Amino acid sequence: MLSHKEVLAFIEMVKNENLDVRTITLGVSLFDCVSHDAGIMREKVFAKIVSKARLLVQICDEVGEKYGLRVVNKRVSISPMAIVGAPFSPEEMVLAAQTLDEAAREVNVDFIGGFSALVEKGLALGDNALIEAIPEALARTSRVCASVNVASTKAGINMDAVYLMGKTIKRAAELTKDKDGLACAKLCVFANIPQDVPFMAGAYLGTGEPDSVINVGVSGPGVVKKAIDRALEADPQSNLGNLAEVIKKTAFKVTRAGELIGREVASRLGVSFGILDLSLAPTPNVGDSVGEIFQSLGLDSIGSPGSTAALAMLNDAVKKGGAFASSYVGGLSGAFIPVSEDLNIAQAAESGKLSLNKLEALTSVCSVGLDMVALPGEISAETLSGIIADEMAIGVINKKTTAARLIPVPGKKTGDRAWFGGLLGEAAIMDPGCNNGSSGFIQRGGLIPAPLQSLNN
Repeated sequence: MLSHKEVLAFIEMVKNENLDVRTITLGVSLFDCVSHDAGIMREKVFAKIVSKARLLVQICDEVGEKYGLRVVNKRVSISPMAIVGAPFSPEEMVLAAQTLDEAAREVNVDFIGGFSALVEKGLALGDNALIEAIPEALARTSRVCASVNVASTKAGINMDAVYLMGKTIKRAAELTKDKDGLACAKLCVFANIPQDVPFMAGAYLGTGEPDSVINVGVSGPGVVKKAIDRALEADPQSNLGNLAEVIKKTAFKVTRAGELIGREVASRLGVSFGILDLSLAPTPNVGDSVGEIFQSLGLDSIGSPGSTAALAMLNDAVKKGGAFASSYVGGLSGAFIPVSEDLNIAQAAESGKLSLNKLEALTSVCSVGLDMVALPGEISAETLSGIIADEMAIGVINKKTTAARLIPVPGKKTGDRAWFGGLLGEAAIMDPGCNNGSSGFIQRGGLIPAPLQSLNN
């Protein structure tokens, strides 16, 4: 039984601290839609997504209203299209992406993820076709998200795929140059991608998942910040150990609320409940920022010395609280630091307090990686690939997920502003450092071997 004080605290979280369920994502397996005919496959894909997700938005809204906790985003993830559409050409893959877009529009979800390939050890025919199709597919659609896993701790880093993705990102940016390279905001390159991510742009449904499943992304950076502020107001001398405990207890409450909503949505849809992703996902709104948490902890800004330690503490405390609240934690689960999607982080990057190098260091302890980073349009494919390779290495060596969502903005240079709209936000273009200094290394290609799993230091 909740106490009177706990009920009031929950109401305060909802009303004033931006507590919500950030996303409920319905995973839909498309392996039973495979066909030798591309047209038949597209018909089956459309029919299955619509049949499974037709009531998703309605039920999420009803359940959210019942408990007074809004479900912000309703989304669909699918089996990797590189496998479902393996026999088909790049042109047919683009048509498949348009079918996914139409299905997403039909069921009124804002994004559909899974235009994806898993190529950490090599590229099959379907993988090559899908990656070649990505720029056109993302430019011609508004709701389709793509991801490519190019590395894993067990396989190593596929440098041929890394270079291919550097060139793919450049092409995608050029095709949407009138929108500041917006297509790249819907494309993630991963190491160690989980099979059950509910957050976009990396959501897809892995091969070991059920036919259909609800995965939930809970959030609440504003709630965590306010909890820290209240703890410091009560005891200004609180040390970091005490504040970690406050974050852990707050994450527990947020997670329990998310599981309650997710399980009821799954039950009413008649599908399995999968996992809770505990990631603190910010928005461009004031009071809903991961960057502001750093300031509450005593740092001048994210990017100041001490930021990596603060983020490590935050990430760990969120995981501990969430894992205690639910036995079904998965996805990415940690803290996101997307530059353009977090007003405070975007301001730190614009003022120079947060550099690309420091951002990369932070990704060694957070749950994703270089996320929503705007870069000069003139950046070469080789330099993009070098940045991706570095990020993949952090994930592979540390046995964690890392990702790169990089956006070269055509026609703009370091310091200019790029605008992506909505939750994707806006940000100043960051300095990537030396351009064209990575060509010799990247062009060698091949597979960087998997790291030794012992002798760790």
